[in-house]
Amino acid sequence: MADSRPEETQQQSNRTGPQPNENERHADDTELHSQTPPARKRLFILGAIVLVVIGVGLYWWHSTYYESTDDAQIDGNLVQISARVKGNITKVNVEDNQRVQKGQVLVEIDPRDAQAALDSAEANLATARANYEAALASVPITTMSTDATLSSASADVRAALSTIAQSEKQLDAAQAQVLAAEADNTKAQLDLQRYTPLVKRDVVSRQQFDAIVATAAGKKAQLDEAQANLLAAQEQVRVANDRLASARANYNSAETGPKQVAAQKAKADAAAAQVQQAEAALETDRLNLSYTKIVAPDSGIVNKKTAQVGQNVSAGQTLMTLIPLSDVWITANFKETQLNHMRVGQPVTVTVDAYGGRTYHAKVTQIGGATGSMLSLFPPENATGNYVKVVQRIPVRLDFTNPNENADHLLRPGMSVTPTVRVKN
Repeated sequence: MADSRPEETQQQSNRTGPQPNENERHADDTELHSQTPPARKRLFILGAIVLVVIGVGLYWWHSTYYESTDDAQIDGNLVQISARVKGNITKVNVEDNQRVQKGQVLVEIDPRDAQAALDSAEANLATARANYEAALASVPITTMSTDATLSSASADVRAALSTIAQSEKQLDAAQAQVLAAEADNTKAQLDLQRYTPLVKRDVVSRQQFDAIVATAAGKKAQLDEAQANLLAAQEQVRVANDRLASARANYNSAETGPKQVAAQKAKADAAAAQVQQAEAALETDRLNLSYTKIVAPDSGIVNKKTAQVGQNVSAGQTLMTLIPLSDVWITANFKETQLNHMRVGQPVTVTVDAYGGRTYHAKVTQIGGATGSMLSLFPPENATGNYVKVVQRIPVRLDFTNPNENADHLLRPGMSVTPTVRVKN
């Protein structure tokens, strides 16, 4: 049995030939793989290339939905706090970089001058109101007086006309009496002339002649009386005409009564205007007194404070700068090539550099009307010299959509931000 096993082993060795060792087999495998790459490796490389191409395509396609720029910053209003009245500063209630609330008193100016001006304005208003009341009360008095004067003057004119008519009638009667008396006197004198020679020749009695003489003398006296009455009647007519002229003059003067009333009303209106002027002056002085306390127009942070206690300031002098934090926005300067699909109202995602990329949400509110270079102090003159085309930038305003996002006032004007606008849905 022992001899048979070696013989079998020897026979198997003869069939397979000489066997290589382990190191020789590993070297043969490595040489085989290096000379002929398998199909699996080729497929892996091809798949990797396809994935890279697809990834680049997807990234490019996705990037067309957004426009972004790093040329953007937080913007806001810088309010210059200035004095509205001149005076001496008595108190300064804030310091630089101090947060203040709307309505808080920042600076106080000595109010004594403004108070004195206010007291004087109140006295002037009282005087103007008294003058107005007096002028207003005189209007109806003047109206009634002028009406009565006009009525009286009219009555005087009518009475003077009546007196003239009566005097003229009396004048006519006196003239008639003179004519009658002249006729009677002429007859009596002629009778006297006729009877005088007759009495000398004793043709008529002495008694008859004396009667004729007496009649002639009587008629002469009646003529003188009639002539005197005529002169008196003429004088009465003259006096009546003078009275008429005076009455008409008074009537013409009384006719100016409406103008006098209008003048009095004009005085009342002028007094009313003086009252309004005094009221306006009083309100101005009240405002000037209130301006002695300079208050914050909005909540924010105080910067560049120059106001000091004891300082004399003039109206319009800047005392400090207030930066309101309740109203901030973003000014993003996009390239003109980025505005093709940008529209007002599109959503924006904003990252702030100062706070580690903290994200805020905004929207496009305005697209500027001109490039930044055109709005600069010295706009470019492309029509002169050599021209080199440069991509221009347009300022775009972005407003925060959620006011509560910046309610903690972490945002400050001038901070750098990176807005990303979604230009496609």
